[in-house]
Amino acid sequence: MRSDRQGGRDADYGQSTQTGQGATRKRKRRRALLRGHLAEWLAMGFLICKGYRPLERRFAASGGEIDLIMKRGATVIFVEVKARARLDLAQAAIGARKHRLFNRAVRAWRARNPWSTGFTLRADAVYVTPSALPHHEIDAFAIAD
Repeated sequence: MRSDRQGGRDADYGQSTQTGQGATRKRKRRRALLRGHLAEWLAMGFLICKGYRPLERRFAASGGEIDLIMKRGATVIFVEVKARARLDLAQAAIGARKHRLFNRAVRAWRARNPWSTGFTLRADAVYVTPSALPHHEIDAFAIAD
């Protein structure tokens, strides 16, 4: 089947045939996204081994996102997962803007899950680095009411 390039799109299939910087950015973005998903699965497995039970993964609302929501006893834990080359880089990646958006998503989750009212709420972080076990920071930052 013949393929004619028209406006950066494959005429027969309607698929992008982008080359150059745009395609490179897309590949880098996709690799970063896949690395993030893998880090979340590793963090969840690590926390399960520590006795936590998963409630939700990748909850997004009100402009914020919570990577993992776990439960252990009478505590609901909201977890931010960061994957970086070094632990200090992962820790530095959670700034004030992330805290604000994270807290907004926590409020939205609580509004949708009224059963959690009597539970202790906590925000943890799990840092994933190459060639090491994930680092779990308990009570990494405060949850605003």
